Amino acid sequence: MQEKIEQLKAALATAVDLERASYVLEWDQEVLMPEGGAQARADQRATLDELAHRYYTADEVGKLLDELVPHLDELDPASDEAGQIRVAKREYDQRVNVPADLVNQISQTSSLAIQAWQKARAEDDFPAFEPLLSKLVDLRQQWAACFDVGENSYDALLDYWEAGMTYDLIAEVFAGVKPPLVELVEAIVAHQDAVDPLVLEGHFGHDEQMAFSREVTEALGYDYERGRLDLAAHPFTIPFSSDDVRITTRVFEDNVVSCLMSSIHEGGHGMHAQNTSPDYYRTVLDDCKSMAIGESQSRFFENVLGRSKPFWRYWYPRLQETFPAMKSRSFDAFYKALNQSQPSLVRVEADEVTYGLHIILRFELENDLFNGRVKVADLPKEWNERMEAYLGLTPPNDAEGVLQDIHWAAGYFGYFPDYLLGTMWSVQLWEKMQQDIPDVVAQIESGKFDAVLGWQVEQVHRHGNKFNLPELSKKVLGGPLDWRPYMEYLKTKYGEIYGL
Repeated sequence: MQEKIEQLKAALATAVDLERASYVLEWDQEVLMPEGGAQARADQRATLDELAHRYYTADEVGKLLDELVPHLDELDPASDEAGQIRVAKREYDQRVNVPADLVNQISQTSSLAIQAWQKARAEDDFPAFEPLLSKLVDLRQQWAACFDVGENSYDALLDYWEAGMTYDLIAEVFAGVKPPLVELVEAIVAHQDAVDPLVLEGHFGHDEQMAFSREVTEALGYDYERGRLDLAAHPFTIPFSSDDVRITTRVFEDNVVSCLMSSIHEGGHGMHAQNTSPDYYRTVLDDCKSMAIGESQSRFFENVLGRSKPFWRYWYPRLQETFPAMKSRSFDAFYKALNQSQPSLVRVEADEVTYGLHIILRFELENDLFNGRVKVADLPKEWNERMEAYLGLTPPNDAEGVLQDIHWAAGYFGYFPDYLLGTMWSVQLWEKMQQDIPDVVAQIESGKFDAVLGWQVEQVHRHGNKFNLPELSKKVLGGPLDWRPYMEYLKTKYGEIYGL
């Protein structure tokens, strides 16, 4: 059997290489490529993605899987061998019924759509973006139709990003968390005078923000010998291998922490990818495809750690040294402002409490879109009405409304709910980490982060793509994802900040 497994890995190595080569072009498109290169880049990425698809679904791969899958029960489910077979089978099944030309069209259209989205967002021009978005929705509908998922085609899109997830399963979790979340939001809104948001405002130099973001992410464990920090319209992380993982951020010179928190978020993704087992190089296990697991890492480092008192007891004096305007602002005032909870328009700038409502809105809207209850042309109106219903705000323009996220332009329908699922799971990981490392809070306060990263590497990062969320949650925590610890965390933290 081992010989067949090695043959399978060899057969798929070219597919993995082609997929990563497409990632390089994607990074370049969003960071460096001139606007005029859009069509050529779309053609290039489409060629690579179609070739990768053909290698993933080659007859040789199908035959090897036919020989190996019947023997899965003979292997330890947690073994690398079982993982290679199980994940390769999932990749094969996800692709084999999808026509190669459809893969080409989706790749090409998404490349063009990203460029169109950047321009439309900058110019607040949804109608200019609408034709490509409509085409992408149609193409993803065709893609979803390749799978037998029952009546709800949205389930195929959800399953792509998190194996086994369906609308009904996620809706059940969100239905549990939504009422107490709304209740907490309403309680905080009634006590807004407890926090002074002006503490974070002023003028903070671009270069100084980038340098401080690099200093903090490096201290947390992001390895700059195997990565880099650049600017992008919408921050993202992309791994070409565990030895080359790029992160991006953006800078607002009127806010001292926006760039930093974005950098820490992407750094969480980056550390996850950098610390995948080297044994998985050029295999299907090398790039974690579970977006809920992935987001648990970005949201843990950004929020559970990066917005905590212990973290800032160490870093606040350094922030004050970097930005002299902060020297007159107290630690308590800064901590409260950093964690201010208030309904806001933009998801990536949203606080921990209201963030979940941004995700639930997108989840429900995508489900309606793919079930024909909402048309692409009606998205701005639907978005604004739901923002008013969920957060009591109406975007003044589409740039701060329906155009704010890159995900739809990239064809990433079904991704959004994993942000909230991962956020919930990050709190469960934190509870387990504190049990396993009793002095972890004291270590964080003294600027020692090796144990934090080491725990995440051992429990999460090294496994790469071997487990989906339910499997890894059972392995690490002994049980499934649960929204209740997340709500207790929010109530405790924000109850203290707002005196609830």
